[in-house]
Amino acid sequence: MVPKQDLDALNTSVINQGEQVVRLENRTDENFQALTRLNEESTKTILDAITEQVEKPACPPTPKQQACTAGQSGSKSDGRADRLKGKVVVGELEKFYLAGPGLIYDARIDSGAETSSLDARNITRFERDGNNWVRFDVPVPDSEDMVTLEREISRRVRIIQSSTDESERRVVVELQFMIGNHRQQAEFTLTNREHLSHTVLVGRNILRDVMLIDVGKEFATELPDKLPAEENGDQP
Repeated sequence: MVPKQDLDALNTSVINQGEQVVRLENRTDENFQALTRLNEESTKTILDAITEQVEKPACPPTPKQQACTAGQSGSKSDGRADRLKGKVVVGELEKFYLAGPGLIYDARIDSGAETSSLDARNITRFERDGNNWVRFDVPVPDSEDMVTLEREISRRVRIIQSSTDESERRVVVELQFMIGNHRQQAEFTLTNREHLSHTVLVGRNILRDVMLIDVGKEFATELPDKLPAEENGDQP
């Protein structure tokens, strides 16, 4: 038999020990929560630092460039000619600059014609230094005036008119011209086109490997403000 006072003392000791265990558990829980918060804050700080280092810097906004408008003071055009795979895109009608006399005509673009043609009047053949030359007049646009040109004959061709069975012999000369910003020297037959709608006909000998026709357009190109003179000069 255990004396009663010893039992009371034992019970008191057990109770005290239980309270100490509870306090230890509470303290342990508080320490764990504090450690968890500390770990979370440390992890977030590290991640933010890594993100700041590896984040791609934002590019500054591209400044807007002021668009140039037609007729703007001091602006000049170098001519325009849209290109597709290196070829000039033209419409059924185009502005045609004839170098030498410096005349601008509305030219008809016709893939059905083999050789290009120019309206020429008073065609006269003559010989110069043993070579065959030709003197001819070309009309000045919007005027009754004519300009006389002389060129060496490149060759002669026989043209069969679609409306008749008769053929016509024409002389062929080389002329320098521009369509848009495209400059070229090519052969033209000389013939009176007074009865036709356009002074110049651009045929396949120019179009081939150089131009493409967009049949839905007219004047798809634009001549430059400053037009060049003929490279070798013009004969009076």
